[in-house]
Amino acid sequence: MHNSSPISRRKSTRIYVGGVPIGDDAPITVQSMTNTKTSDIDATVEQILALQRVGADIVRVSVPTMDAAEAFQKIKKQVSVPLIADIHFDYRIALKVAEYGADCLRINPGNIGHTDRIRAVVDCARDKNIPIRIGINGGSLEKDIQEKYGEPTAEALVESAMRHVKILEDLNFHNFKVSVKASDVALAVGSYRLLAKKIEQPLHLGITEAGGLRSGSVKSAIGLGLLLSEGIGDTLRVSLAADPVEEIKVGFDILKSLRIRARGINFIACPTCSRQEFDVIGTVNALEQRLEDLIIPMDVSIIGCVVNGPGEALVSTIGVTGGHNKSGLFVDGVRLKKERLDNNNMIDQLEAKIRAKAAILDEKNRIEVNQCASLSSGN
Repeated sequence: MHNSSPISRRKSTRIYVGGVPIGDDAPITVQSMTNTKTSDIDATVEQILALQRVGADIVRVSVPTMDAAEAFQKIKKQVSVPLIADIHFDYRIALKVAEYGADCLRINPGNIGHTDRIRAVVDCARDKNIPIRIGINGGSLEKDIQEKYGEPTAEALVESAMRHVKILEDLNFHNFKVSVKASDVALAVGSYRLLAKKIEQPLHLGITEAGGLRSGSVKSAIGLGLLLSEGIGDTLRVSLAADPVEEIKVGFDILKSLRIRARGINFIACPTCSRQEFDVIGTVNALEQRLEDLIIPMDVSIIGCVVNGPGEALVSTIGVTGGHNKSGLFVDGVRLKKERLDNNNMIDQLEAKIRAKAAILDEKNRIEVNQCASLSSGN
């Protein structure tokens, strides 16, 4: 029931990836990247659709060859989510995917050759109103910058970024966003903090090559959480050596934790002790899986005893407080004295309550949207 974040966002310009706004107080977007062979059109489309189902705002697709560019065209026609084409070195691929409807180009201008090639890509992006992402990575800095600094530092990453920014700005192109990713959390955070003071374009956040599902989620939560809490960041990717679907889930969990952007159920659950009156862990795990399809934001507290349960339930949309044989139920902070949940059938009962409440909130939102639309049309 806590709905707003006290965080003040860094001011930035706004760009659009497809129809999705980035920057200038637009909602912070969550994106991922396919890990299928792009030439395998069916597998790539299937993965993109899976990412859409869990809320991906944008999906990035690697396009390393002309064959992949041809596949990209066919993939683009089968999905509705905006697609970023990830390209390195070959400017002709950038021109081709732009022709095929790419919503954004992830390409570092300095890596695609002579000025005429850079100009060709920039002119094409300008003509088609396609933004560019400059993506700097601590593991692939330019040789002269590596020699200058000896190792990746925040200053090194930002110098590299500003080099590419200058190329675009010299061509009077400002429709871009920038990332300065590193696998080291402190290095990434320092780089973004420094860059945020130097440019006004939107920033794409990420801890690159963060690791597996558990360790990578922790690193990303710390690094991205620090930056987001300071108002830095306009779009993000959680980079995991795991199913890309998990990247979207973790990304939204980070935003939910900071009250920046809510999607789906925010579970508040105790770590359990001998006082628990029902299987809290089993209940939470089951409901997380069963309720993944819900989009409406809702806080649900599941507490195994009466020590902290009532207090958490008072500030939750739905709350359960463990009791002997049957547990107390709260809705919108009010205890339903005549209704208790059977501890032996907790999961099914609670799922039904949550879905019913979600339906009510969905309908309320629909009515409010329609009323706003009517007022706007009346003006």
